[in-house]
Amino acid sequence: MVQQINKKVLLFVLLLGGFLSILNQTLLNIALSEFMKIFGVGPTTVQWLATGFMLVNGVLIPVTAFLMKRFSTRQLFISSMLLLLFGSVFCAIATSFSVLLIGRMIQAAGAGIIMPLMMSVAMFIFPPEKRGSAMGLLGLAMIFAPAIAPTLSGFVIEYVSWRWLFIGLIPLVGIVILLAFKYLINVSEGSKADLDVLSVILSTIGFGLVLYGFSKAGSNGWGDALVLTTIIVGIIVLVLFTIRQLRSSDPFLNVLVFRNKTFTMTSLINIIVTMMLYADMILLPIYLQDGRGFTAFDAGLLLLPGAIVNAFLSPVTGKLYDRYGAKPLFIIGLIFVIPSMWVVTDLTETTTYTFLMIRTIFLRIGLSFITMPLNTAGLNALPQKLITHGTAVNNTVRQIAGAIGTAVVVTIYTSKATEYAGSLVNQGVTERIKELASIFASGESYYFMMGLAIIALVITFLTPIKRPISEKVEEI
Repeated sequence: MVQQINKKVLLFVLLLGGFLSILNQTLLNIALSEFMKIFGVGPTTVQWLATGFMLVNGVLIPVTAFLMKRFSTRQLFISSMLLLLFGSVFCAIATSFSVLLIGRMIQAAGAGIIMPLMMSVAMFIFPPEKRGSAMGLLGLAMIFAPAIAPTLSGFVIEYVSWRWLFIGLIPLVGIVILLAFKYLINVSEGSKADLDVLSVILSTIGFGLVLYGFSKAGSNGWGDALVLTTIIVGIIVLVLFTIRQLRSSDPFLNVLVFRNKTFTMTSLINIIVTMMLYADMILLPIYLQDGRGFTAFDAGLLLLPGAIVNAFLSPVTGKLYDRYGAKPLFIIGLIFVIPSMWVVTDLTETTTYTFLMIRTIFLRIGLSFITMPLNTAGLNALPQKLITHGTAVNNTVRQIAGAIGTAVVVTIYTSKATEYAGSLVNQGVTERIKELASIFASGESYYFMMGLAIIALVITFLTPIKRPISEKVEEI
């Protein structure tokens, strides 16, 4: 009974810490234009508040497999929360853009550690047949936090002061640190693991360049020399990194997890679902704000009901996973997702706000049947010794997929908007060309996401996913 209480308390503390870390990650996305006015910087400079955070976060995630081997659970969790606390203080007192950016980098270092740590701990303390429920609870943080961030940020920017985006975090993070000191137990103790410095360098350069290249592709275009160079060089460095891991007796990040067919196939579905999620989160606000003239706060409010439904369905789908397995849930989820993408392929200037809200709720219902069961199914297929590497790979893949999804959908949208603007001019239209082009381009871009959803459904039928059982999981 005591152990059960320990598990619940441990999960609760991790959930709070994870929620604050993930909330902070997307909190500034809607406030970038405000920071341009406050600090007198251009779009390229201010974008580093989001791009820089993603880069630091992305390059740190692969390192977490080593960190979880080298340090104890308490040490890692409290360190990540302290980084979030110090970073928030830096941002709250910032008098220049440089100080604000430094604060964001410190915050990102903490956020990069917390997500793989949360997932690994849940996989270690719960047996296979109960991991779905545990991961479903973690889904509350992973799904709810980024979904309420635009609404919360829009409200703070509009009615209070931007500094409260950070001041509000400080006491909450402080409470989590105190709870961690009092209640957090060590799931694993640190060991004298050797750090492969060359692997760290290759990982940082490779993942950093790939993430940066894709993040710039949306704004600069795929033909841009910087974009092409960073992506190509990044991929070459990652190939060298992978070769080194395969030859190592104690790899920094064990890429042999991909020898497990279930893990590999669920990773592919994970890439597709993440691309769809990020693309929808950027495309719908573009349509609402650029095409229809809604405010950022209005756009955030539209996403909120679906996010709430998604978050609170996550524990439910976790329990369903434990009972029925992953494949039926994936199929049900995609049956919701595919029509949700199809109904917005013909957006017009009369598409109602209510219709879009209901459609987004249906989309989020579908995603709740996929997101956390997907992570659990892939990790459940791995032996215990590879779970820390599996969570690091899982989260790295999701970061890269998010960057790719955003870049691709922005490219499609920009291309279609230019095409429609030219067509409208040729037809003699002289008013609201930009708005109309944005509306039509947004709808066309959703065909790409619908195609991704259909591909995910095909992969689901081909994926060998076993029901979660209490026996030993499949060895590689």
